[in-house]
Amino acid sequence: MGLKRKKVIILVEDQYQDLEVWYPALRLKEENIQVLIIGTGTKKIYKGKYGYPVEIDADIGQVKIDDLDAIIIPGGWAPDFLRRHQQVVLFVREAFRLGKIIAAICHGPSLLVSAQVLKDKTVTCFMSIKDDVENAGAKFEDKEVVVDGNLITSRKPEDLPLFCREIIKKL
Repeated sequence: MGLKRKKVIILVEDQYQDLEVWYPALRLKEENIQVLIIGTGTKKIYKGKYGYPVEIDADIGQVKIDDLDAIIIPGGWAPDFLRRHQQVVLFVREAFRLGKIIAAICHGPSLLVSAQVLKDKTVTCFMSIKDDVENAGAKFEDKEVVVDGNLITSRKPEDLPLFCREIIKKL
């Protein structure tokens, strides 16, 4: 398949939503897409909300935007930790500006709020951050998946099949 040369990173921090990291990682690998787990640089192993550990392949300072095709931002509490790292925020903002695919699920769009990339975009997210994305200038739609240009968003783990399908389609 033509997807073999594609590279996707999944951003992680503590308290990531376990399914929202592992489901896309495994699903994309089934398509021969290179998947790298990227952390903030604070440690090598992060634990999910349900205690499942993930070892990172690199930290954000070791990744070059030009070398990747997409970024996945899972939910859980991880996005709140991710957005505290200016290097992560600036990385996501620049990747978005360059037209890289940015896929965020559940609480993931809270990192997009900090990256200031939601103005005039249509998105979905977990209901508790709906006001945040709207206040950042986005139009909210309560749908399983919303695609607006290079931005793909979903609401919750149950939306993962459609979320991954849209990422693969966009790649």
